[in-house]
Amino acid sequence: MSAEAGEILIGRKPAASYIQAILTAAARGISEVVLKARGRNISKAVDVSQLALRVVLKDFEVYDVKVGSEEVTGGRRVSTIEIRMRKK
Repeated sequence: MSAEAGEILIGRKPAASYIQAILTAAARGISEVVLKARGRNISKAVDVSQLALRVVLKDFEVYDVKVGSEEVTGGRRVSTIEIRMRKK
């Protein structure tokens, strides 16, 4: 993570772990957080962003969401999401 933006990759851990990572980034003075997820974890990324904004980071806002797909092994494609949050 840089001093300006923190990148959090959403995976198999519980949502609370990622919310804690966002809180830690905010406490360190990071003004922008980027949540990235693929496949089944997309819904968890959306849940984490909304929980974080409603419960703990009321001075942050979602300002950009990018949706796409990546090619993985075997020629399959997997959906991706990138949620950008920053201080208001």
